[in-house]
Amino acid sequence: MRLASSPMLNRITRMDCMIRVCFPIMAAALAQILAAPPEVLAQNPPAAAELRITGAVSTPLVLTVADLKKMPRKTLSVVNPHDKKKETYEGVLLEDLLAKAGVPQGEQLRGASMATYVIAEATDGYRVVFSLAELDSGILESEVIIADAVDGGPLSAQQGPFRLVAPHEKRPARWVRMLKSIIVVRAPVQ
Repeated sequence: MRLASSPMLNRITRMDCMIRVCFPIMAAALAQILAAPPEVLAQNPPAAAELRITGAVSTPLVLTVADLKKMPRKTLSVVNPHDKKKETYEGVLLEDLLAKAGVPQGEQLRGASMATYVIAEATDGYRVVFSLAELDSGILESEVIIADAVDGGPLSAQQGPFRLVAPHEKRPARWVRMLKSIIVVRAPVQ
């Protein structure tokens, strides 16, 4: 038996040599990849968070936190009923965002428009409803805001980047965290 000179043994010896040389290089490269921060590994930069205002509007909107920062701001101090702590939210009145989307307000809010409602939806599927009249300062001072900051900083990942805050409600059941959309709906005529 001539193992030392067989072509098969030569191939095995070469493969063994390549494994001994290549494996440490591949292991080091894999360790660097695993240690890299997630943003380095992403092929595309993460998309900016967006709030969409759609439905029965004349101008559908797609807004980012930067867009809200450029708009007139409202600050609200409230006591969070869950942990009984005072929180200061900052954002834009929902009424102002609806006006920007072309939703009837003020004197235009009458007749069939009074049966219009707004659905606020979170990324986890939680949804709440407000009548359009509840959000119109000509009818009621609701001060409902779309907050993008709390206590001087951005909202946490569990709350934001957008949170609907309805400060005058006894329970925060319609405070929508991780808000993703506002849908304006005209109730159908029966």
